[in-house]
Amino acid sequence: MPILTIFTPTYNRAYTLHKCYESLKSQSNKDFIWLIIDDGSSDSTEELVTRWIAEDIISIRYYRQENQGMHGAHNTAYSLIDTELNVCIDSDDYMPDDAVEKIITFWKENGSEEVGGIIGLDCNTKGEIIGSELPEEIKTSTLFNLYNIYGVKGDKKLVYQTKLTKKYPYPVYQNEKLVPLSYKYFMLDQEYEMLLMNEVLCCVEYLPDGSSKNIIKQYKNSPKGFRFYRMEMMKLPNTSLLFKFKQAVHYVSCSIFAENKGILMHSPQKLLTLIALPFGFVLNKYILTKVAKNN
Repeated sequence: MPILTIFTPTYNRAYTLHKCYESLKSQSNKDFIWLIIDDGSSDSTEELVTRWIAEDIISIRYYRQENQGMHGAHNTAYSLIDTELNVCIDSDDYMPDDAVEKIITFWKENGSEEVGGIIGLDCNTKGEIIGSELPEEIKTSTLFNLYNIYGVKGDKKLVYQTKLTKKYPYPVYQNEKLVPLSYKYFMLDQEYEMLLMNEVLCCVEYLPDGSSKNIIKQYKNSPKGFRFYRMEMMKLPNTSLLFKFKQAVHYVSCSIFAENKGILMHSPQKLLTLIALPFGFVLNKYILTKVAKNN
């Protein structure tokens, strides 16, 4: 049994999924499983993957479900994964040829039950690090502390122990397609720190139909999911008042989109939310304007 599952949620990405496949075929260490979660694609994804499975170059598992959005696909992936470690490589991304080898070697040398997994680097298609590298002076950290204490910038690649990622499933709301994925990561931060690995594990391409490019629209169209996320962020221990206030502002804005009338009643930070009300209303109008402008 391999120790690593690479999982890829995909929705109508047959036109770009081959980049990920080609990179996985080229891995110097092929001791992994590629789990593809097809989130209800209507394109040729299934036919494409069926052909790749028949090629029998790498181990591929394919699971198709009705469309639930990115977080729903992640829920399904975590329920199916049975290897020790897992990492998500999105359908528009790919891995350097030695990424799997680096993950497995690093984990065998440094991994233990005392840490949650590994944080590595993302780069763009030109090979440039996304944001900043990880601090060299520390060996482990939570994801939250990396961004909020050490000042790390940009997306990072997360390799988790699978038994941990089965915790904290994302709630699924009818007619909504996104709950911010970092909810699970920040929850796991409360239990474990992560090993830091200043190596590129994923090459990222931000496509026009990707979630990163459409976050404002998703914010408006998935208000219950974003509202849930902001409520959970307000509950995090050992965070600054400013951090909690920002969450309260977004919570107000999301609650307006969700047409929730009990804004103060349901808030875990009622006084901060009261202060945040006018700012949340302004943010809500700003989001509406941005969405209308981009349509």
